Amino acid sequence: MRQSGILMAVSSIPSRYGIGSFSREAYDFVDFLEAAGQKLWQILPLGPTGYGDSPYQSFSTFAGNPYFIDPETLVEEGYLRREDCEACDFGSDEERVDYGKLYGSRFALLRKAYENSHIGDDKKFASFCRENGYWLDDYALYMAIKNSYHGSSWGQWDEKIRTRDPQELERSRERCKDEIQFYQFIQYLFVKQWQALKEYANGKGIRIIGDIPIYVALDSADTWSHPELFCLDENGVPTAVAGCPPDAFSATGQLWGNPLYRWEYHKQTGYRWWLRRLGYCYLLYDIVRIDHFRGFDEYYAIPFGDKTAENGRWEPGPGYEIFQTFRSELGRIKVIAEDLGFLTPSVLRLVKKTGYPGMKVLQFAFESGPENVYLPHHYTSNCVVYTGTHDNDTTLSWYESLKPQDKSFVRRYLHSRGGGDVGRDMIRAALSSVADMAVIPMQDYLQLGGGARMNLPSTLGENWKWRMKKGACTEELAQEIRELVQVYGRA
Repeated sequence: MRQSGILMAVSSIPSRYGIGSFSREAYDFVDFLEAAGQKLWQILPLGPTGYGDSPYQSFSTFAGNPYFIDPETLVEEGYLRREDCEACDFGSDEERVDYGKLYGSRFALLRKAYENSHIGDDKKFASFCRENGYWLDDYALYMAIKNSYHGSSWGQWDEKIRTRDPQELERSRERCKDEIQFYQFIQYLFVKQWQALKEYANGKGIRIIGDIPIYVALDSADTWSHPELFCLDENGVPTAVAGCPPDAFSATGQLWGNPLYRWEYHKQTGYRWWLRRLGYCYLLYDIVRIDHFRGFDEYYAIPFGDKTAENGRWEPGPGYEIFQTFRSELGRIKVIAEDLGFLTPSVLRLVKKTGYPGMKVLQFAFESGPENVYLPHHYTSNCVVYTGTHDNDTTLSWYESLKPQDKSFVRRYLHSRGGGDVGRDMIRAALSSVADMAVIPMQDYLQLGGGARMNLPSTLGENWKWRMKKGACTEELAQEIRELVQVYGRA
């Protein structure tokens, strides 16, 4: 079935409190999607952000981002007073997230809500903690201990707690009892609010495309609580880390720094941790986009301590076996394979064998002539087409940065006059293609320039900050989008 959707991070939704959340504005955005004839809402990872405020470097692969909890709902539920919210400084720029001010204010507000909640007496909360104990216990303990070490990564903790000595863990649980319950409370609020928003979207016929990184962060509850899953030495130090080799975009490659999986161990356990991880995803999302799909075929291992990715080597991943296990244990799950970048024949065979749709990005299509595989005339229906992703510039800004000969090819291929028309013409090319799914970043529908870019890979400081201006989702824009998707059979 042909359908279309919009890529829009939760953090980018307008709100009164510094960052997008599960607020009234999020429900308004769902209403906009419905009015625009959309069936899909693709978001970025929902986990608590860590290093560089990146949703791809999270303190937990299971936990949710506390920033997305809506303060207004907490006022309605009696956990907060409106004056508590108004007294906080979340930043003054409605189009940029100020993560520094957010960190300083949001947790203080959530702590006040916790103190007012008497949540220990709530039977639903107790049930939530029991049902999610397989990840929540470790995460809440991890964050409580992390706070006692002033935010330091677990690799810098005292040896007994770093290596999870049972007696020391028990002492920590007793010492940090209140702090542990605070982090359980946060996750309870997150899941309750997100599930309500997801049910609202599903009720409008809109499915959520979630996004999970293949790797977890070194500074995470997952790595600390399950070191046996990762390539770590006896002191918890990685023996090698993840990244990408040098290519045309980066002369020294990309050094991500995530710990690598001990795939042999995962195989011996029947991929139990992965089954839990993916199974939990389908409680949060309807479709899951798995980032860096190539890593299941081969992964790039960089010696720990290297400053660049130049000395890495390719190692074999689990291959098709892990997906056989997923199907056997989880059924016919809906997955989008992020298969971008340089793809070897074995990766292409793996994607084809799984049957998962891969990704086509139009911004990658115009630099090597008509043979470029990202041009729509090469597509099959089993794919998802994007004008760009969260890692790309906005389409208008991308076009302006092209070489003259590439601009000429864009205009000829799209039959476009160029300039400001290119954004709309790229959207038409995506929607008119044979791809079963077409997903357009909200920035492109709004015809925004480079200031609205979400992420510039391998940089720090200005990423993940863009917020949509209040009032941008007009009835006129919804009607315009609806007419487009109707023309191309995606309504």
